[in-house]
Amino acid sequence: MENKEGLKQHLYELERRLLEPDVRTSPRELDALLADDFFEFGSSGNVWYKQDCVEGGGLSVRHMTISDFAIHPLADGVALATYRIHDETRGQRTLRSSIWKRVDGRWQLFFHQGTITSQE
Repeated sequence: MENKEGLKQHLYELERRLLEPDVRTSPRELDALLADDFFEFGSSGNVWYKQDCVEGGGLSVRHMTISDFAIHPLADGVALATYRIHDETRGQRTLRSSIWKRVDGRWQLFFHQGTITSQE
């Protein structure tokens, strides 16, 4: 299994990239970052799949910041990331969880969930 601190930094950078407008609106970038079987339970209550994100014109662009980032290795090549998001565009805070899998030597997002919270 990879060094936990190195893995934490790598997954943090991938999560941060997914917040960048250039990545969120790029089908090519999203296709590379999302696993083929990716799905998400959104904070809106909707379920999204890779096809929705890549072929649907990308993800919405907002100004968001990450805090309290942690990882929890689940198995070799599989890790859970948990963190908080402050969505400054919508004035909303969410708890986030992502499951990342190493596929063909690179980490891809397999599952994501956002839950609205009032906590800082």
